[in-house]
Amino acid sequence: MEKDYSELMTQLKSGELDALEVHPDEFMAFYEAYMAFESRKRIVGAAEKNGIITYHYDHEQG
Repeated sequence: MEKDYSELMTQLKSGELDALEVHPDEFMAFYEAYMAFESRKRIVGAAEKNGIITYHYDHEQG
C-alpha cells in the first residue's frame, strides 16, 4: 500500500509527526506530493545512510 505523503506532510505541519523518513524507492511518490504541498519550503530534509532522507517541518522559518 502506497503512503499518503500529502497527509503525512500535513501531520508534520500540525506537529502530529516529528519526522518523516523517505526511502529511495519511495522518493518519486513523495516528491510528487511534495511539489503539490502548499508550504513545501518549510519541509526540510536531511540525508541519512543508504539514501534515506528524514524530513521535518520547520516551524521557525520566516
